[in-house]
Amino acid sequence: MRLVTFTYQGQTRIGAAENNKIVDLNLAYQEMLKQQGKIRYREIAEAFIPADMKGFLQGGKESLSIAQDAVTYALTNENVLTKKIIHDFSEVKIEAPLLNPGKIICVGHNYRDHILEMGRQLPENPVVFAKFANTVIGPQDDIPFYPISEQLDYEAEFAFVVGKKAKGVSREEALDYVVGYTIANDITYRDIQRRTLQWLQGKTVDGTAPMGPWLVTTDELPNPSGLEMVLTVNGEERQRANTDNLVFDVPHLVEFLSNLMTLEPGDIVLTGTPGGVGFARDPQVFLRDGDVVKIEIDKIGVLENRVSLVKENGNG
Repeated sequence: MRLVTFTYQGQTRIGAAENNKIVDLNLAYQEMLKQQGKIRYREIAEAFIPADMKGFLQGGKESLSIAQDAVTYALTNENVLTKKIIHDFSEVKIEAPLLNPGKIICVGHNYRDHILEMGRQLPENPVVFAKFANTVIGPQDDIPFYPISEQLDYEAEFAFVVGKKAKGVSREEALDYVVGYTIANDITYRDIQRRTLQWLQGKTVDGTAPMGPWLVTTDELPNPSGLEMVLTVNGEERQRANTDNLVFDVPHLVEFLSNLMTLEPGDIVLTGTPGGVGFARDPQVFLRDGDVVKIEIDKIGVLENRVSLVKENGNG
């Protein structure tokens, strides 16, 4: 499935993108239960398929299986459904798949070409830092460019989402703890990032983690290796890589991180960026107001955002 978070008439809910339509998972399951004669259909639906993504992922494989049945039911019975359960894309705003993740864990220096262009050696262990929920924006949002820096940079990232609680997981069982994959852009204020030894300042400005357009579940994408990734700015290619070029792949990262901390459903891991970032170019090139940044990853889709300068009063 391709799981989405969407907003319709002021309400934000979760759905599945199928046949160029968005199926509201909670309402579709309610209708399926009603058809089965279940009296407490609302309560049952809320328990197994709540309308928020993090709550839904906490239901694990059981909730995913029920959701697929609900999608099939809705699409098969679209002509007799009494509620607005199936939407055209034009009717809704697509948000980031997870609006308020518990953890956003980022991996630095994880593509061989990017490590070399930054003048560093291959690390023996993953370089880990964090972003926070305030950075998350969706595929239809602009990237806010605050006038605190002139060095706004892009970083195409392949990201995975944790599907069940993970502590001390081995590499061999690691992928069983991943629910799916999405695209992220680790927008970075370079001069702010580099004014101290810790990177956090330049990584956690509001709106610096565009994500989406959806979460592709592992039943549709079981193998995260061999995926081509391309980033363009205004149509000009700036980054190109393949997930085979990761120093530390997804199973390694699940093992490594789960032995440091407990991973929870809905936690997001950005696996690193390839070579070609603006800071490392000669001459350097940074994002400007109006630039369109597009990231495409095989078998996932396209994440595209426009840069929008934020004026002194906080408005774009």
